[in-house]
Amino acid sequence: MSVRRVMGTETEFGISVVGSPHANPMVASTRLVNAYASATLKARRARWDFEEESPLRDARGFDMSRSVADPSQLTDEDLGLANVILTNGARLYVDHAHPEYSTPECTNPRDVVLWDKAGDQIALDAARFAAAVEPPDLVLYKNNTDNKGASYGAHENYLVNRETPFNDLVRHLTPFFVSRQVICGAGRVGLGQEGGGHGFQLSQRADFFEVEVGLETTLKRPIINTRDEPHADATRFRRLHVIIGDANLSEHAMLLKVGTTSIVLAMIEAGYPLDDLALTAPVAALKEISHDPTLKAAVLLKDGRELTGLALQQAYLRMAQDFVGSSADEHTKEVLLLWEEALELLAVDPMLCADRFDWVAKLRLLRSYQQRDGLGWDDAKLHLVDLQYHDLRPEKGLYHRLVQSGRMRRLLGDSEIEEAMHEPPRDTRAYFRGRCLSQYPDQVAAASWDSVIFDLDGYDSLQRVPTLDPLKGSEAHVGDLFSRHATALGLFEELTRS
Repeated sequence: MSVRRVMGTETEFGISVVGSPHANPMVASTRLVNAYASATLKARRARWDFEEESPLRDARGFDMSRSVADPSQLTDEDLGLANVILTNGARLYVDHAHPEYSTPECTNPRDVVLWDKAGDQIALDAARFAAAVEPPDLVLYKNNTDNKGASYGAHENYLVNRETPFNDLVRHLTPFFVSRQVICGAGRVGLGQEGGGHGFQLSQRADFFEVEVGLETTLKRPIINTRDEPHADATRFRRLHVIIGDANLSEHAMLLKVGTTSIVLAMIEAGYPLDDLALTAPVAALKEISHDPTLKAAVLLKDGRELTGLALQQAYLRMAQDFVGSSADEHTKEVLLLWEEALELLAVDPMLCADRFDWVAKLRLLRSYQQRDGLGWDDAKLHLVDLQYHDLRPEKGLYHRLVQSGRMRRLLGDSEIEEAMHEPPRDTRAYFRGRCLSQYPDQVAAASWDSVIFDLDGYDSLQRVPTLDPLKGSEAHVGDLFSRHATALGLFEELTRS
């Protein structure tokens, strides 16, 4: 059993315009994405293909009516906003008021972290390109709230076996998602959606969730999102669209976020007899755990027990270790080892994890400012420190200062991230998409997660190549085709003959 599966992340970045606090964020985001396209795409700019998207299909067996859907849910509409498909197989686009980066499809947690980090650098470069073309500067923050009542997402996606009952996913994932913030929370100054309550909490997103299960992502946010849009063969897969995570800068936190989730999904898919950890009030428990950085807050289970978020994670770890046994591959071993180490350290003193988790690193920084300047949690300076932690600029962001001073552990090297900015993963269909865009940019008219559309000489209409199997289109599968064919026409005709 393994953590390996097809998965990826989507990150909406906070954006501001230097010297213009009331600037339109949609205009600024469009500037940013278009600047990156102009600076890096020297040929035809492929459009995003919305034809196969179905954002209103619900895993509970129905489709929401478009007439009652919030406009933010209609992600299958081409609104004419800036949208770029990258040679690394990823997507950079404007999602309403934010620039958003979606990683290419990956098959293991470390690759997710790698291509997610590549997205941070791509977004940072895009802001610099935009400023070089037209001042003023744009500043990006990898965070999740403006502390004025608005929240924006850091979503995860996992392909799951279609035969797995959705109710099983809800039952076993809800306590896991409620409690995993002890590891992957990004930390936040302020309590409540507008941050008006004084204090510090583990998660930037916890206070914005209102229901246990639902289709929405921006209103009445659910712990378990029911969007049934697999971007793959729907008879074999469903895509679990996870909206209850924080945007992580810490590579350790990110790896454990996706790695532990993948293990829990494997247990559910396999029918492993997980303990019943159902919570009496999951939404309230989510907030209770987040609001207590001592990790002592206990929440009530339906069976009458009271467990802390840390204890819930320890229960999932024990089950995962038993489930995996001695059959773990290298990726699974890494996740289990880091998970166990982290929970042991958190149980002794959360501050022992200040070099690996965002919320702990941020809390240590904030306490140092409090001690030096005598600040209370109601002081506006602490909100500024909170925000500065997430600044993507290496010379300004406090996370980057911690890395530079050796106070934050890393898993990746800068050269790896640089390569991932331009090259796709080699073991998924992202390889095919990315290579088509880099090798035949003038012939790719459009693309999406599950197809590439060519504009070819000799054909009266555009030609679609479906990529419904995320594990086909890898380097092993199609690498020789790119070596043999200098033109997209030759590639297409060999593909269609076979």
